[in-house]
Amino acid sequence: MLRKKECVAMLLAGGQGSRLYALTSNIAKPAVSFGAKYRIIDFPLSNCINSGIDTVGVLTQYQPLVLNEYIGNGQPWDLDRTFGGVHILSPYEAKTDTSWYKGTANAIYQNIRFMKMYDPEYVLILSGDHIYKMDYDKMLQAHKAAGADCTIACMEVPLKEASRFGILNTNPDGTIYEFEEKPAQPKSNLASMGIYIFTAAKLFKYLEEDDKNPDSEKDFGKNVLPSMLKAGEKMFTYRFEGYWKDVGTISSLWEANMDLLGVVPNFELADRENEIHSRSPLAPPAFVTGEIVNSILATGGEIEGKVVNSVVGTDCVIEKGAEVIDSVLMSNITVKAGAKINYAIIDEEVTIGEKAIIGAPIEEALKVGGKCNGITVLGRGVTVKKGGKIPAGEIVDKNV
Repeated sequence: MLRKKECVAMLLAGGQGSRLYALTSNIAKPAVSFGAKYRIIDFPLSNCINSGIDTVGVLTQYQPLVLNEYIGNGQPWDLDRTFGGVHILSPYEAKTDTSWYKGTANAIYQNIRFMKMYDPEYVLILSGDHIYKMDYDKMLQAHKAAGADCTIACMEVPLKEASRFGILNTNPDGTIYEFEEKPAQPKSNLASMGIYIFTAAKLFKYLEEDDKNPDSEKDFGKNVLPSMLKAGEKMFTYRFEGYWKDVGTISSLWEANMDLLGVVPNFELADRENEIHSRSPLAPPAFVTGEIVNSILATGGEIEGKVVNSVVGTDCVIEKGAEVIDSVLMSNITVKAGAKINYAIIDEEVTIGEKAIIGAPIEEALKVGGKCNGITVLGRGVTVKKGGKIPAGEIVDKNV
């Protein structure tokens, strides 16, 4: 008897994440830590299993080692299945062609045999760098009810920000008549979230045609979706109204972490009904004798200093007299006595020496601006010696 899956998910996780600078020097963007005990990849993987989709291909390319090890056999997300489950899909040498993924569409095309192995009726395409909780099954049911060839998840964004996104221009019934990739003068504020459901046969047809086109950039937004529209395929929007954040920049990553400290509707990570799962290490609660104000602490570690409006990851040590304010600390970080950290993102395995000063209070840092909006960034494994100073807005990936 032929076994098949109704819907297979393909998760694009191979991007370099260059706008995260030092945070992605050695790891893929979806492997970046988030929210004290998670990594970005936890969100789409958890959404899949919470939506009843148990077959996921994760397309990796750039610095995949940490990401591959983290995903492992998929057990934390209940994706360790004998038929289906999670699969790491890297570029490979074929008989007729060997190449890196050339674009989002080419990455999916190179794995067309993987998809066909499960003979799916539908294919869900996802990005690996967004923070959100979403029931993909509701989107799939809307796709089926509309008899669509392609459904694109979208949400309204401020019109002044619309030029950063793929913009959908639609009819009153939700059908799409135009797709503009990052238009200079957007006609609407309905932005694509980079989440697509395709009827599988249509997807395969357009991917194969796109691969044969020498002028194509092999991209969904620039090539495949416009080709489908031009051919008159049935394309619909699916409006999403929950929390969603593209964390592709230092500012947006900091903001998304800070959002966890406030009251964000429909974004409770510990919600048992649609829980975000992670491969977080088993450890006792952090030992706290210091002052904690409006902050999140992961397990392990020891907090003797002061932590205000901050997100602190697993196994962090903040010694007596140290201060961490308006900052994101990932895991295994030591902040020595008397050190001060303001408005910063500190990557894993970092040591901050005694009385070192990292960054500046938000009011001062914002005046600095720059590519990180005044946020100070320390890359993985950096050591700042006793009394070291790193100004606001600096990006550091070497010992100081």
